Amino acid sequence: MLLSLLLGPTIVAAGPTVTTRDSSSSAVSVSGTVPKDAADAVLRPFVSFSIEFSSFPDFAGNLSQPNKFSNQLLDNLASLQGVKPYIRVGGNTQDFALYDPHLKTGINGTVVPSVSEDYPSIISIGPSFFESYATWPETKFSFGFDMGQNGTKAMNTLLGTAPLACKALANGKIAYWEMGNEPDLFTGDKRPANWTESDYVTEWLSKSQLVKRQIAKACPELAKDEGIKFIAPSFAGISNDLDAVTTWEDGLDDHHDIEINSMHNYIGGADEPGVTLAKTLMNHTSTVASVQQHVNLSSVLNEKGLTKNIPYILGETNSLYHQGKPGLSNSFGAALWGVDFNLYCASQNIRRTHMHQGTDYRYASWQPIQTNKTTIGTKAPYYGNVMVAAMLGGDDSDSDAQVVNLPMAEETDAAYAAYVDGQLSRIALINMVEYNYTGSDETRPVAKYSFLLPGTKEKSLSVQRLMANGSDAITGISWDGWSYNYELKGGEPVRLGNVTIGESVSVDSKGVVELKVPYSSGVILNL
Repeated sequence: MLLSLLLGPTIVAAGPTVTTRDSSSSAVSVSGTVPKDAADAVLRPFVSFSIEFSSFPDFAGNLSQPNKFSNQLLDNLASLQGVKPYIRVGGNTQDFALYDPHLKTGINGTVVPSVSEDYPSIISIGPSFFESYATWPETKFSFGFDMGQNGTKAMNTLLGTAPLACKALANGKIAYWEMGNEPDLFTGDKRPANWTESDYVTEWLSKSQLVKRQIAKACPELAKDEGIKFIAPSFAGISNDLDAVTTWEDGLDDHHDIEINSMHNYIGGADEPGVTLAKTLMNHTSTVASVQQHVNLSSVLNEKGLTKNIPYILGETNSLYHQGKPGLSNSFGAALWGVDFNLYCASQNIRRTHMHQGTDYRYASWQPIQTNKTTIGTKAPYYGNVMVAAMLGGDDSDSDAQVVNLPMAEETDAAYAAYVDGQLSRIALINMVEYNYTGSDETRPVAKYSFLLPGTKEKSLSVQRLMANGSDAITGISWDGWSYNYELKGGEPVRLGNVTIGESVSVDSKGVVELKVPYSSGVILNL
């Protein structure tokens, strides 16, 4: 049973059941209990976000005008994964921001095109900047301190913002603190060309301890009850000027106050030649290669005993750096990539991902305000976030969810099993064969898959689908018949009347279930 989707006022059918690629001849066997070599349980919440420091007031609003749309989208994810996403407030602009206690507005920024046309690089923040942390109930944040700048103004910023930040994040709102964004890119720019890992560690330890003392003075209850914990080193990648392993060896965690090992990742660059949906995003081989570098780093750190019991996360990640590429990062194909990428991370002991957002960013899951560049609204990647949250799911935030990658024959297919408290709970399948509906009169092909589920016989399984008219769609997207579009009900879930729901498939007497999946779509089987 296939779906029909709403694209503007037009109903477009997914096409008849025409199997053009049959992957069912050899059923993929799925264990009913979690395999012994499975990755650790994901951290709750797994689906989380990183919001550009300068964009945070746009996303959250302030006390007089809270951004209810953003909060609704976060609540939607909480209803699926049991916990509201953690929000990392940081990025490049955290290392440009200087504190001005006399500034009447929350933030004042100037865009310098030679630095970036996408965010301001001359930034002042005032006391009211911290109001934004009060607009999203039941949300935990990490706060990013400026490490990139030096001098009196930078030091006064650390001294002045630490008390304001801790007061804003008291009463259970703080997740972690962060000192600096991507310091492995400081060399030759914000720091001398001969700046080393040891130099970085010395500076990080000095400034993080300064911040801790300021927080302990201003918020003694926070220091006492919850401790003052950091995410670090927040490096941009594996092979930049500073080496992560050397950094840990040089004593980054000498004070034992790093709670999370945070690294950043982008699968490619918006301006790189040859970047396409088919080769870069909708390609499981490409995703595996991108994540593998983190798997390797995590293994080395653990083998050396440098990050024992410190979870590895991606504190900032998304599709294409430089804020994404139109037609790629904002497309339904990018939503499918997001499902594959995040679930593969979860299957490889990367225990949380923070998908980066910013005002007018092409890869953003939503645009929080109307600008002269971008319409306010829910964007395609958000629906990928929803499917990942549904896969990990459950109302019980204390339950353990583990994800196992199910090897598939084609690099345009990806499949995963989710185990909750050790038992098989769901199977996700993503078909990433590129199907573009624009300018095409061809019937949308459908692929057939089969899974062998030992111990599950003659049983009906419910089906939920992530659908759009094609991989190039930027609107008309639904998850299990739900729309989260701003224009319908401000981001609240709305059932679409023209999308089939309540679909089910049967497991036969041999424990085999067959599933038909249109090209460029995703599905979850619920056991």
